[in-house]
Amino acid sequence: MERRRVLVSGRVQGVYYRDTCRRVAAGAGVGGWVRNLADGRVEAVFEGPPEAVERLVAWAWDGPAGAAVSTVEVYEETPEGLAVFAVR
Repeated sequence: MERRRVLVSGRVQGVYYRDTCRRVAAGAGVGGWVRNLADGRVEAVFEGPPEAVERLVAWAWDGPAGAAVSTVEVYEETPEGLAVFAVR
């Protein structure tokens, strides 16, 4: 199990980033959560098998069709055993 926290900057709010992230994560078998931040960024946590987590981190750079991602900060964290993915 791996856990990564990502902070995504750019045009990422109001473009269905969180809901698309939830669907992609659920399809990959990744647990965690995603939320909008007051400063316009999106924050997400991905937990699961290493290859699935890396797939979600790579996806964060693209996001949904309406997004324009400029930066993704990635932080390695200790897994907490999250099994489902939620929008906060």
